Amino acid sequence: MTIENGYVIVTDSTADLTQTIVQDLGILVLPMEYILDGTVCHYAPTDDESDITAFYQALKGGKMAQTSQVSPMTYYAYFRPILERGQDILYIAFSSGLSATYETACQVIAELQKEFPQRRILAVDSLCASAGEGLLVYAAAQKQKQGLDMETLYQWLLQNRLHLCHWFTVDDLAFLKRGGRISASTAMVGDILQIKPVMHVDDAGHLVPVSKAHGRKKSLHALAQAMQKSCIPAENEVIFIGHGNSVEDATLLKKLIATSFPQFFVQIVPIGPIIGAHAGPGVIALFFFGSPR
Repeated sequence: MTIENGYVIVTDSTADLTQTIVQDLGILVLPMEYILDGTVCHYAPTDDESDITAFYQALKGGKMAQTSQVSPMTYYAYFRPILERGQDILYIAFSSGLSATYETACQVIAELQKEFPQRRILAVDSLCASAGEGLLVYAAAQKQKQGLDMETLYQWLLQNRLHLCHWFTVDDLAFLKRGGRISASTAMVGDILQIKPVMHVDDAGHLVPVSKAHGRKKSLHALAQAMQKSCIPAENEVIFIGHGNSVEDATLLKKLIATSFPQFFVQIVPIGPIIGAHAGPGVIALFFFGSPR
C-alpha cells in the first residue's frame, strides 16, 4: 500500500482485484469471510488462483457456501492505523443493494470520526459488485495518482458510479435458485433447454435479469452486444472480465470485444468466493463504463 495526496483508497475483497493490481494501484483491500461446508475461510486479493479453483470445484461437488459482510472489528482494525498515521480515508464499498456492508461501515466511521476529529473519512456506496467495483476502484486510483484530492475524487465517484456497467451470465441456474432470484421451476426448465440468463446491475445496485440466451456461446455474444450498445469509448482504457473458474469462456468474450473495441486493454480476473457463492461456477461478467446502465 502506498499513500498518495494524504489519503488512502480502501475497498472490499468483493472488488475481485488480484494482488498484482492491488499493489500497482497502491490501495488497501479489506478481507472478507465465507463459510464453505461448515469451515470458515478468508478471502483477500491473491495472484494464486488455486484456492479459487478449489472453491468452485467444491461447489460443483455439492458443497454449500455462505457469505457474510465485513465485520465492524475489521473496519476498526484496518481504518484506525491509517488514521493514527495522520492520513485520511476514501472507502469505496460493495453495493448496498447486495449487502449491508456499506451501512456497517458508516456506523463504524461515525465512531472513528469522534475518536479522530482532525481526520476525514469519506465512504462511497459504489452500487457496484465484483470486478465492476474493482474497475471503479481502478479508475479512482488512477485519478488519485494524477493528483486529484480526496473531496474531488469523492464527487467524481458519486457522479460516475452509475456509468459502471455490469453484465453477467451464469452457467448453473441452481445458484440463482438458491439465492431466491429465480424459481425452482424456472431453474429446472432453464437447465433442460440450456437457457442462460443475461443480467445486469441496476441503478439501485441490484442484480436483475434482462434477457435470456439459448446456450452458452449466445449468452457470451449477448454480453458483447450489450457493450456495443452502451460503451463510452472515451471513458474506457481498461475493461474487466470476471470468471468463475471459466477462463476459456472469458477469453472467448475478450476476443468478441476485441472485434469492436481493439483499442481497449481487457483484464481478465477470477471472481472470488464472496460473489461466486451466489453466482456459481461458470459465471462470466463484463464491466465497462457506459451510459446508461
